[in-house]
Amino acid sequence: MNKLALSTLLLCAWFVSPLHAQDTDVEETAGADAAAKAAVCAACHGADGKALQPNYPNLAGQHPSYLAKQLMNYRDGERVNALMSGQAAALTDEDIAALADYYGSMSKIEGAASEENLELGESIYRGGITSAGVPSCIGCHGPAGLGNPAAVYPILSGQMAAYTADQLRYFRSGERANDPNEMMRSISHRLTDVEIEAVSNYIAGLHPTGAGADAN
Repeated sequence: MNKLALSTLLLCAWFVSPLHAQDTDVEETAGADAAAKAAVCAACHGADGKALQPNYPNLAGQHPSYLAKQLMNYRDGERVNALMSGQAAALTDEDIAALADYYGSMSKIEGAASEENLELGESIYRGGITSAGVPSCIGCHGPAGLGNPAAVYPILSGQMAAYTADQLRYFRSGERANDPNEMMRSISHRLTDVEIEAVSNYIAGLHPTGAGADAN
C-alpha cells in the first residue's frame, strides 16, 4: 500500500509540475505583452507610471478597475480627449485589462502640496463646503485619498495637482461626463476656481504616510 501511495504521489507531481510551469509561462508572457503595449504610454505617463507633464495623470498604483473603465470610456467615446481617444481606439478588452493590471501593480506615486492654499484645500477635502452644498471628498475617496476599487472610485492621493484641477473644471463645464450618476459634475459645479485649485493642491500631497493624512 505504501509503495502504491508513493507511486501515485510521484505520478501527480510529474503531471502538476509541467502545468505549474505552463501557468508561469502564460503569466510572464502576459506581463511582457502588457509592458510592450505600455511602451507608447511612457511618452506621457513615464516608464514608472509617473506623469512627465503636470497636466497628465500619474497611473502607477491606481486601481485597475478605474484604469480599465477610463480606457474603455476613451475607446467607446464616453470620455473624449484628442490624444487618449486615438490611443485607446484599437485596444481590445484584453489589452485594457492587461494595461490596467500593469500600471496598477506599480508602486503608487507620492506627491507634495504647496503651503499656499493648503488650509482651504484640507477644509474642502475633509469637511466639504456646507453653505454651497459640497460634500467632503472623504465620503468616496477616503481620509487618505485611497478611493474604493469596488465602487470604481479612484485613488487621488499623490495625483498631479494641475491634472486634478483640470478634471474638476472639465466636470464642471460638462466637457467630461463619464462620472456615474453625474456625481462629480454636480459637485464641481458648486466649486469656484479658487476652491478647485486649493483642493487639488491638498490632494497632491495627501498619502497615508504624509502630513495631513489619517492613518486609518
